This record gives sequence, C-alpha cells and structure tokens, in this order.
Amino acid sequence: MSYEKAIESIMVGINLADNYAKEGIDLIGTGEMGIGNTTPSSAILSVLAGLPPDRITGRGTGIDDHSLQRKIEAIKTAIAVNTPNPKDPIDVLAKVGGFEIGGIAGLIIGGALHRIPVVVDGFISTAGALIATKLNPLINDYLFYSHLSAEPGHKKMLESLNQEPIMDLNMRLGEGTGAAIAFSIIESSIKILTDMATFESAGVDKALE
Repeated sequence: MSYEKAIESIMVGINLADNYAKEGIDLIGTGEMGIGNTTPSSAILSVLAGLPPDRITGRGTGIDDHSLQRKIEAIKTAIAVNTPNPKDPIDVLAKVGGFEIGGIAGLIIGGALHRIPVVVDGFISTAGALIATKLNPLINDYLFYSHLSAEPGHKKMLESLNQEPIMDLNMRLGEGTGAAIAFSIIESSIKILTDMATFESAGVDKALE
C-alpha cells in the first residue's frame, strides 16, 4: 500500500477507539480473522526487530515443509524488493504490512490516547502493537497480551516489547478468543485489588495471620 494508505488504515483504528471512548468503554480487545496474514506479520517483525525470516516464520494454518520454505522466501523477497525503513514504522506497514494490521495499530494508539487499556490477542494483533509502540513506546504501558501464540515469531515479538502473555494455552488463535478469556482475569484482578477485604476490615483475629 502507499504511505498515505498506511496512515489511513491507522486512522480507521483511531476513529474506532474514539467512538468506544465516547460510549464509555473501559477495556478494549483486539482480534482478526484472515488467511495469509502471518506472512506480513512475520515480515514486520523481521524488519523492526532485525531478525531473519527463517527464525521467526511459522506454519500459520498448518502448511507443510515445502510451503513453509516458500513462505520464508516470499518474506525475504518482499523485504529485499520493497526495502522498508526499520526506523519508520509506517513505512514498514506500507511496504510489508496489511490494512488489518494498520487498523489494529490505530485501535491500540487510540486506546492509549484515551487511557483505555487494550488486550492484544495473537500474532497478527501483536504485529499491530509492534507498529504502534515503535511510533510511541509509551503506548506499551496501556497493553495486555492475552496469550502466547504457537507461531514462533510471537514469542520474539513479546520479547521485543519486553512483555509477557497472561496465558500460554498453546493456541493458534488471534480472533479475540484469548482476549475474551483474559478480560475475566483482568477484571477479577481489579476486583481483588480494589474490593477484597483485608484481615483488619474483615475482623480476622491477628493471631491467625
């Protein structure tokens, strides 16, 4: 896509976050459904983290060895031909990314802008988070990562972001399933932090501490 289209895709996500903020939403989850988008996600990681494609590219929906090698070569060729600038995340998005990744990046940016935490779900959504946090590292403080994907590149993405997933259930999902589960964990954690009685408030005998 063009540089302008990349910005446009990000703005779509920011506008969604603006609307959610007006509705009073206080927690956002990301997700995507698609075929082939582990390829651009691996390419984005390769460029922004400086990692070779053969170390971070996985099987996606379950391709065989021959197809995996073709996928790796396609990523190498795309990076060589398009020469994305690793110091410009929007250029990387435009040259080796996808519109859905740009939209997710924008949603994450918009969430941080409105101080709404975002639960990032899966490999493709984390590629969007990588774009967003490269634009502004402070955005990373507003993000939770729901689960560790079985895609090998996802672990490298989280390491690059200095983040850990809430869960590791060996899932190959990014449609928001992990985010939905993580919501319950996050909401329960908040209730424990804010509503749970202390020994003193509950009248527990100090001798039992």
